[in-house]
Amino acid sequence: MITTATRQHTLRGHLPGRHTARAASSVEHQAMLASRLTARDKWLLALLHEHRVLTTAQIQDAAFPSGRSARQRLRDLYLWRVVSRFQPFQQLGSAPMHYVLGPAGAAVLAAEHGLELKDLGYRHDRAMGIAHNQRLAHTVGVNDFFTSLIARTRHIPAAGQAEALGAWWSESRCARHFGDLVIPDGYGRWRIRHGSTSREVEWFLEFDTGTESLTKVGRKLTGYARLAESTGIATPVLVWLPATRREAGARTALARVHADLDNPRAVPVATAAANLLDPTSPHPSPAEAVWLPLTSARADRAGPRYRLADLADAWPGLPPPADTADDQGETGDSTAASPDRLPPPSPIPPPATPNRLARSDT
Repeated sequence: MITTATRQHTLRGHLPGRHTARAASSVEHQAMLASRLTARDKWLLALLHEHRVLTTAQIQDAAFPSGRSARQRLRDLYLWRVVSRFQPFQQLGSAPMHYVLGPAGAAVLAAEHGLELKDLGYRHDRAMGIAHNQRLAHTVGVNDFFTSLIARTRHIPAAGQAEALGAWWSESRCARHFGDLVIPDGYGRWRIRHGSTSREVEWFLEFDTGTESLTKVGRKLTGYARLAESTGIATPVLVWLPATRREAGARTALARVHADLDNPRAVPVATAAANLLDPTSPHPSPAEAVWLPLTSARADRAGPRYRLADLADAWPGLPPPADTADDQGETGDSTAASPDRLPPPSPIPPPATPNRLARSDT
């Protein structure tokens, strides 16, 4: 009210229990974190640094047994300024909380790799800038793709075999290695073990949100063809689309470009649509039988849809991936003064510590 004006200093009141920015950068605060951060917490910091932003549900899928335990731990990390968070505007309802790497978390991550904070390439304002980035929905969608695979790894063991996400590279890491030819939205590996035998399928991901023209989607195959020619490695390209109707149009555009490539066999392509996932499944993921290979110039050609584990069978003669993701060019040099020089974090989190299991994971 105009007769009871609010004093300016009351608008600057700090959140009770949350450390100030100055306190969070102190030696005392770092010493406190040393006794409270678990291996899973530090893994989450590396994941946020690599992939920029994760929602509460994605973090739960990746590392926690329940939404309650995820929210409790994320609240602690937020109060300690290990992570920061924001909630984007949404026309209907409320958007989930989105988390990015916080200043105290960045200091911990830099120290773990023997770097100065400035050498990590981290700035809090840049980290929070994703909140206003026009590609926020795209980035969250890509991360949803991979965290759903992690959730499947953790919660749905296949009968008689084990499946796991073996590698997950961000768009920025892909740009560093292949950006002069093509910039995938992500790179992944799916490992399958059946008894004493095992195999892997690797892929580059093109995540389509329906905003690009289908002609532009098809033209991306030209860049992948140049990459295959340059490296001598035929890596499948998986195109994820929002609906089967758009998938049909995309397959027509992709088939037109694919047929004109000098060596189409060097660029295996498969498409899938999000509405093919079973909505009743507790953990729907792209590992399900939703992938339709592009095997001929006829985009509408009927054929079986493959599970991610069986997708390599769609391309007879496709050589297996190299032993590790390092063979794609990742040096793993954590001493160089660049954020992309940090090794990619393992997609599978370390187990929760016993005390955390007792306090919040049950």
